Amino acid sequence: MKTSVRNIVSTLFSILLAAGFLYLAFRGKDVNQLWHSLIDVHWSWFVVLFTGSAASHLIRAWRWKYLLYPIKPEITLRNTFSVTMIGYLINNVVPRLGEFVRPYAMKKLEGVSKSATMGTIVLERILDLVTFALVTLIVLAVYAEPFALWFPAMAEFEWLFFVAAGVMTIVFALIFLKAEMLFRFLRKFLVLFPESVRAKAETIFESFLTGFQAAKHPGNFIMIALTSLLIWISYIVLLYIPFFIYGFPVLYGLDFGSAAVVQVASGIAFALPTPSGIGSYHAFTSFTLTEMFRVDPGTALSFAVYTHAVGFLTTTILGLYFFFADNIHIADAMTKSEPDDRPAA
Repeated sequence: MKTSVRNIVSTLFSILLAAGFLYLAFRGKDVNQLWHSLIDVHWSWFVVLFTGSAASHLIRAWRWKYLLYPIKPEITLRNTFSVTMIGYLINNVVPRLGEFVRPYAMKKLEGVSKSATMGTIVLERILDLVTFALVTLIVLAVYAEPFALWFPAMAEFEWLFFVAAGVMTIVFALIFLKAEMLFRFLRKFLVLFPESVRAKAETIFESFLTGFQAAKHPGNFIMIALTSLLIWISYIVLLYIPFFIYGFPVLYGLDFGSAAVVQVASGIAFALPTPSGIGSYHAFTSFTLTEMFRVDPGTALSFAVYTHAVGFLTTTILGLYFFFADNIHIADAMTKSEPDDRPAA
Protein backbone atom coordinates (compact mmCIF):
# COMPACT_ATOMS: atom_id res chain seq x y z
CA MET A 1 0.00 0.00 0.00
CA LYS A 2 2.79 2.43 0.94
CA THR A 3 4.54 1.70 -2.36
CA SER A 4 1.34 2.37 -4.33
CA VAL A 5 0.75 5.68 -2.56
CA ARG A 6 4.38 6.67 -3.12
CA ASN A 7 4.10 5.83 -6.83
CA ILE A 8 0.91 7.86 -7.16
CA VAL A 9 2.45 10.85 -5.40
CA SER A 10 5.59 10.56 -7.56
CA THR A 11 3.51 10.41 -10.75
CA LEU A 12 1.38 13.40 -9.74
CA PHE A 13 4.52 15.37 -8.90
CA SER A 14 5.98 14.57 -12.34
CA ILE A 15 2.79 15.70 -14.07
CA LEU A 16 2.62 18.94 -12.06
CA LEU A 17 6.29 19.64 -12.73
CA ALA A 18 5.78 19.09 -16.46
CA ALA A 19 2.72 21.36 -16.42
CA GLY A 20 4.70 24.08 -14.66
CA PHE A 21 7.51 23.96 -17.22
CA LEU A 22 5.00 23.91 -20.10
CA TYR A 23 3.41 27.05 -18.68
CA LEU A 24 6.81 28.76 -18.52
CA ALA A 25 7.67 27.68 -22.08
CA PHE A 26 4.34 28.68 -23.68
CA ARG A 27 3.61 31.80 -21.64
CA GLY A 28 3.10 34.80 -23.91
CA LYS A 29 3.59 32.78 -27.13
CA ASP A 30 1.23 32.89 -30.13
CA VAL A 31 -0.15 29.34 -30.33
CA ASN A 32 -1.53 29.83 -33.86
CA GLN A 33 1.85 31.03 -35.12
CA LEU A 34 3.50 28.08 -33.38
CA TRP A 35 1.08 25.63 -35.02
CA HIS A 36 1.67 27.02 -38.51
CA SER A 37 5.45 26.95 -38.05
CA LEU A 38 5.19 23.25 -37.19
CA ILE A 39 2.91 22.15 -40.03
CA ASP A 40 5.04 24.05 -42.54
CA VAL A 41 8.00 21.72 -41.88
CA HIS A 42 8.33 19.26 -44.77
CA TRP A 43 7.59 15.63 -43.89
CA SER A 44 11.00 14.52 -45.21
CA TRP A 45 12.67 16.17 -42.19
CA PHE A 46 10.64 13.92 -39.91
CA VAL A 47 11.89 10.85 -41.79
CA VAL A 48 15.50 12.01 -41.47
CA LEU A 49 15.21 12.77 -37.76
CA PHE A 50 13.16 9.64 -37.02
CA THR A 51 15.87 7.54 -38.65
CA GLY A 52 18.61 9.40 -36.80
CA SER A 53 16.81 9.09 -33.48
CA ALA A 54 16.33 5.35 -34.00
CA ALA A 55 20.04 5.05 -34.84
CA SER A 56 21.00 6.81 -31.58
CA HIS A 57 18.92 4.31 -29.61
CA LEU A 58 20.51 1.49 -31.59
CA ILE A 59 23.95 2.72 -30.45
CA ARG A 60 22.69 2.61 -26.86
CA ALA A 61 21.47 -0.97 -27.39
CA TRP A 62 24.84 -1.81 -28.94
CA ARG A 63 26.64 -0.56 -25.82
CA TRP A 64 24.26 -2.57 -23.64
CA LYS A 65 25.35 -5.72 -25.43
CA TYR A 66 28.88 -5.15 -24.18
CA LEU A 67 27.65 -4.50 -20.62
CA LEU A 68 25.65 -7.75 -20.72
CA TYR A 69 28.50 -9.75 -22.25
CA PRO A 70 29.84 -11.20 -18.95
CA ILE A 71 26.31 -12.41 -18.12
CA LYS A 72 25.39 -13.82 -21.52
CA PRO A 73 27.80 -13.27 -24.44
CA GLU A 74 25.41 -14.26 -27.23
CA ILE A 75 22.60 -11.77 -26.54
CA THR A 76 21.35 -10.38 -29.85
CA LEU A 77 21.37 -6.70 -30.80
CA ARG A 78 17.76 -7.11 -31.86
CA ASN A 79 16.71 -8.01 -28.31
CA THR A 80 18.77 -5.32 -26.57
CA PHE A 81 17.25 -2.79 -29.00
CA SER A 82 13.76 -4.15 -28.34
CA VAL A 83 14.11 -3.94 -24.56
CA THR A 84 15.68 -0.48 -24.81
CA MET A 85 12.75 0.85 -26.84
CA ILE A 86 10.19 -0.79 -24.56
CA GLY A 87 11.86 0.93 -21.61
CA TYR A 88 11.65 4.29 -23.36
CA LEU A 89 7.99 3.66 -24.20
CA ILE A 90 7.12 3.06 -20.55
CA ASN A 91 9.18 6.07 -19.45
CA ASN A 92 7.14 8.21 -21.85
CA VAL A 93 4.16 7.57 -19.56
CA VAL A 94 5.71 7.13 -16.09
CA PRO A 95 9.27 8.43 -15.53
CA ARG A 96 11.79 5.75 -14.47
CA LEU A 97 9.21 2.91 -14.58
CA GLY A 98 10.77 1.66 -17.79
CA GLU A 99 13.96 0.79 -15.90
CA PHE A 100 11.99 -1.78 -13.89
CA VAL A 101 10.27 -3.22 -16.96
CA ARG A 102 13.53 -3.76 -18.85
CA PRO A 103 14.87 -6.52 -16.54
CA TYR A 104 11.59 -8.43 -16.91
CA ALA A 105 11.64 -8.04 -20.70
CA MET A 106 15.29 -9.14 -20.92
CA LYS A 107 14.58 -12.21 -18.76
CA LYS A 108 11.66 -13.12 -21.01
CA LEU A 109 13.62 -12.70 -24.25
CA GLU A 110 17.06 -13.95 -23.20
CA GLY A 111 16.58 -15.73 -19.86
CA VAL A 112 18.90 -13.30 -18.08
CA SER A 113 18.48 -12.74 -14.34
CA LYS A 114 16.48 -9.63 -13.46
CA SER A 115 18.92 -8.58 -10.78
CA ALA A 116 21.90 -9.01 -13.11
CA THR A 117 20.15 -6.96 -15.79
CA MET A 118 19.33 -4.27 -13.25
CA GLY A 119 23.01 -4.16 -12.36
CA THR A 120 23.88 -3.28 -15.97
CA ILE A 121 21.09 -0.67 -16.04
CA VAL A 122 22.56 1.01 -12.96
CA LEU A 123 25.95 0.92 -14.67
CA GLU A 124 24.35 2.50 -17.76
CA ARG A 125 23.10 5.39 -15.67
CA ILE A 126 26.50 5.87 -14.08
CA LEU A 127 28.13 5.87 -17.51
CA ASP A 128 25.55 8.34 -18.82
CA LEU A 129 26.16 10.65 -15.88
CA VAL A 130 29.96 10.53 -16.23
CA THR A 131 29.86 10.89 -20.02
CA PHE A 132 27.37 13.77 -19.84
CA ALA A 133 29.62 15.50 -17.31
CA LEU A 134 32.59 14.96 -19.65
CA VAL A 135 30.70 16.34 -22.67
CA THR A 136 29.50 19.31 -20.61
CA LEU A 137 33.01 20.15 -19.46
CA ILE A 138 34.35 19.93 -23.01
CA VAL A 139 31.57 22.21 -24.24
CA LEU A 140 32.30 24.70 -21.47
CA ALA A 141 36.01 24.63 -22.33
CA VAL A 142 35.74 24.83 -26.11
CA TYR A 143 32.55 26.83 -26.50
CA ALA A 144 32.46 29.12 -23.49
CA GLU A 145 31.38 32.28 -25.33
CA PRO A 146 27.58 31.87 -24.92
CA PHE A 147 27.96 31.06 -21.22
CA ALA A 148 30.26 34.06 -20.79
CA LEU A 149 27.22 36.28 -21.42
CA TRP A 150 26.01 35.25 -17.97
CA PHE A 151 29.34 34.42 -16.34
CA PRO A 152 32.06 36.72 -17.78
CA ALA A 153 34.75 35.21 -15.54
CA MET A 154 34.43 31.87 -17.39
CA ALA A 155 36.65 33.16 -20.20
CA GLU A 156 39.58 33.40 -17.78
CA PHE A 157 39.23 29.87 -16.43
CA GLU A 158 38.62 27.75 -19.53
CA TRP A 159 41.68 25.64 -18.69
CA LEU A 160 39.93 24.44 -15.53
CA PHE A 161 37.26 22.77 -17.63
CA PHE A 162 39.91 20.92 -19.65
CA VAL A 163 41.48 19.68 -16.42
CA ALA A 164 38.08 18.64 -15.08
CA ALA A 165 37.35 16.81 -18.35
CA GLY A 166 40.61 14.88 -17.90
CA VAL A 167 39.59 13.98 -14.35
CA MET A 168 36.19 12.73 -15.55
CA THR A 169 37.94 10.56 -18.15
CA ILE A 170 39.98 8.97 -15.37
CA VAL A 171 36.82 8.47 -13.30
CA PHE A 172 35.21 6.79 -16.32
CA ALA A 173 38.09 4.28 -16.45
CA LEU A 174 38.13 3.68 -12.70
CA ILE A 175 34.43 2.87 -12.66
CA PHE A 176 35.29 -0.27 -14.61
CA LEU A 177 38.78 -1.14 -13.56
CA LYS A 178 38.35 -0.63 -9.81
CA ALA A 179 34.72 -1.65 -9.35
CA GLU A 180 35.66 -4.45 -6.95
CA MET A 181 37.40 -1.99 -4.62
CA LEU A 182 34.32 0.23 -4.57
CA PHE A 183 31.98 -2.63 -3.74
CA ARG A 184 34.31 -4.00 -1.07
CA PHE A 185 34.18 -0.60 0.58
CA LEU A 186 30.38 -0.43 0.40
CA ARG A 187 30.02 -3.96 1.78
CA LYS A 188 31.67 -2.90 5.03
CA PHE A 189 28.53 -0.97 5.89
CA LEU A 190 26.27 -4.02 5.55
CA VAL A 191 27.01 -4.99 9.17
CA LEU A 192 24.77 -2.10 10.18
CA PHE A 193 21.71 -3.84 8.71
CA PRO A 194 19.67 -6.93 9.75
CA GLU A 195 20.66 -10.35 8.43
CA SER A 196 17.74 -10.50 5.96
CA VAL A 197 18.74 -7.15 4.48
CA ARG A 198 22.43 -8.14 4.34
CA ALA A 199 21.63 -11.33 2.42
CA LYS A 200 19.57 -9.48 -0.17
CA ALA A 201 22.17 -6.70 -0.45
CA GLU A 202 24.93 -9.28 -1.04
CA THR A 203 22.93 -10.74 -3.92
CA ILE A 204 22.40 -7.30 -5.42
CA PHE A 205 26.08 -6.40 -5.04
CA GLU A 206 27.08 -9.59 -6.82
CA SER A 207 24.69 -8.82 -9.66
CA PHE A 208 25.97 -5.26 -9.98
CA LEU A 209 29.55 -6.48 -9.96
CA THR A 210 28.71 -8.82 -12.82
CA GLY A 211 27.77 -5.78 -14.88
CA PHE A 212 31.06 -4.08 -14.00
CA GLN A 213 32.98 -7.15 -15.18
CA ALA A 214 32.40 -6.05 -18.80
CA ALA A 215 35.72 -4.21 -18.76
CA LYS A 216 37.59 -7.43 -17.97
CA HIS A 217 36.95 -8.79 -21.45
CA PRO A 218 39.39 -7.78 -24.23
CA GLY A 219 38.12 -4.87 -26.28
CA ASN A 220 34.99 -4.30 -24.20
CA PHE A 221 36.28 -1.27 -22.31
CA ILE A 222 37.24 0.53 -25.52
CA MET A 223 33.91 -0.26 -27.18
CA ILE A 224 31.90 0.79 -24.11
CA ALA A 225 33.82 4.08 -23.95
CA LEU A 226 33.43 4.62 -27.71
CA THR A 227 29.70 3.89 -27.79
CA SER A 228 29.13 6.05 -24.69
CA LEU A 229 30.65 9.02 -26.52
CA LEU A 230 28.84 8.16 -29.76
CA ILE A 231 25.52 8.25 -27.93
CA TRP A 232 26.03 11.87 -26.89
CA ILE A 233 27.51 12.88 -30.23
CA SER A 234 24.44 11.45 -31.96
CA TYR A 235 22.23 13.52 -29.65
CA ILE A 236 24.11 16.68 -30.64
CA VAL A 237 23.76 15.79 -34.33
CA LEU A 238 20.01 15.31 -33.85
CA LEU A 239 19.82 18.89 -32.55
CA TYR A 240 22.15 20.29 -35.19
CA ILE A 241 20.21 18.93 -38.20
CA PRO A 242 16.96 20.78 -37.26
CA PHE A 243 18.94 24.03 -37.17
CA PHE A 244 18.67 23.93 -40.97
CA ILE A 245 14.88 23.52 -40.84
CA TYR A 246 14.62 26.88 -39.09
CA GLY A 247 17.55 28.54 -40.86
CA PHE A 248 19.53 29.04 -37.65
CA PRO A 249 22.99 28.84 -39.33
CA VAL A 250 22.12 31.69 -41.69
CA LEU A 251 19.91 33.82 -39.45
CA TYR A 252 21.81 33.50 -36.19
CA GLY A 253 25.17 31.99 -37.09
CA LEU A 254 24.51 28.80 -35.11
CA ASP A 255 26.86 25.86 -35.73
CA PHE A 256 27.62 22.39 -34.37
CA GLY A 257 29.05 23.92 -31.20
CA SER A 258 25.77 25.76 -30.64
CA ALA A 259 23.95 22.44 -30.89
CA ALA A 260 26.32 21.05 -28.25
CA VAL A 261 25.37 23.90 -25.91
CA VAL A 262 21.68 23.21 -26.48
CA GLN A 263 22.33 19.51 -25.83
CA VAL A 264 23.82 20.33 -22.43
CA ALA A 265 20.65 22.25 -21.54
CA SER A 266 18.34 19.51 -22.85
CA GLY A 267 20.38 16.86 -21.04
CA ILE A 268 19.69 18.65 -17.76
CA ALA A 269 16.01 18.93 -18.73
CA PHE A 270 15.70 15.18 -19.34
CA ALA A 271 17.35 14.47 -15.98
CA LEU A 272 14.39 16.11 -14.24
CA PRO A 273 11.49 13.81 -13.23
CA THR A 274 9.07 14.84 -15.95
CA PRO A 275 7.45 12.28 -18.29
CA SER A 276 9.84 11.98 -21.25
CA GLY A 277 11.15 15.49 -20.64
CA ILE A 278 7.76 17.04 -21.41
CA GLY A 279 7.77 20.66 -20.31
CA SER A 280 11.31 20.70 -18.96
CA TYR A 281 12.80 20.08 -22.42
CA HIS A 282 10.64 22.77 -24.01
CA ALA A 283 11.48 25.33 -21.34
CA PHE A 284 15.23 24.64 -21.14
CA THR A 285 15.75 24.34 -24.91
CA SER A 286 13.76 27.41 -25.93
CA PHE A 287 15.30 29.46 -23.09
CA THR A 288 18.84 28.49 -24.18
CA LEU A 289 18.17 29.37 -27.82
CA THR A 290 16.53 32.67 -26.88
CA GLU A 291 18.84 33.90 -24.15
CA MET A 292 22.21 32.58 -25.39
CA PHE A 293 21.78 32.82 -29.16
CA ARG A 294 19.14 35.55 -29.48
CA VAL A 295 16.75 33.32 -31.43
CA ASP A 296 13.20 34.65 -31.79
CA PRO A 297 11.18 33.24 -28.82
CA GLY A 298 8.38 31.86 -30.98
CA THR A 299 10.84 30.15 -33.33
CA ALA A 300 12.84 28.77 -30.41
CA LEU A 301 9.72 27.22 -28.90
CA SER A 302 8.73 25.79 -32.28
CA PHE A 303 12.16 24.17 -32.53
CA ALA A 304 11.76 22.68 -29.05
CA VAL A 305 8.27 21.36 -29.74
CA TYR A 306 9.25 19.83 -33.07
CA THR A 307 12.46 18.14 -31.93
CA HIS A 308 10.79 16.78 -28.80
CA ALA A 309 7.83 15.50 -30.80
CA VAL A 310 10.11 13.61 -33.19
CA GLY A 311 11.99 11.98 -30.33
CA PHE A 312 8.78 11.15 -28.47
CA LEU A 313 7.14 9.63 -31.55
CA THR A 314 10.27 7.62 -32.35
CA THR A 315 10.36 5.94 -28.93
CA THR A 316 6.57 5.52 -28.89
CA ILE A 317 6.26 3.95 -32.35
CA LEU A 318 9.26 1.65 -32.01
CA GLY A 319 8.42 0.89 -28.38
CA LEU A 320 4.85 -0.09 -29.23
CA TYR A 321 6.04 -2.31 -32.06
CA PHE A 322 8.43 -4.28 -29.85
CA PHE A 323 6.03 -4.23 -26.90
CA PHE A 324 3.41 -6.15 -28.87
CA ALA A 325 5.86 -8.14 -31.00
CA ASP A 326 7.53 -9.54 -27.85
CA ASN A 327 4.26 -9.85 -25.90
CA ILE A 328 5.38 -7.85 -22.87
CA HIS A 329 3.04 -7.48 -19.87
CA ILE A 330 3.70 -4.66 -17.42
CA ALA A 331 1.76 -6.39 -14.62
CA ASP A 332 4.15 -9.35 -14.80
CA ALA A 333 7.12 -7.00 -14.77
CA MET A 334 6.02 -5.52 -11.45
CA THR A 335 5.89 -8.91 -9.66
CA LYS A 336 8.69 -10.08 -7.37
CA SER A 337 11.71 -11.90 -8.75
CA GLU A 338 11.27 -15.59 -9.26
CA PRO A 339 13.08 -17.99 -6.92
CA ASP A 340 15.32 -19.10 -9.74
CA ASP A 341 16.20 -15.57 -10.73
CA ARG A 342 19.86 -16.33 -11.40
CA PRO A 343 22.22 -15.08 -14.10
CA ALA A 344 22.03 -17.09 -17.30
CA ALA A 345 24.96 -19.33 -18.05
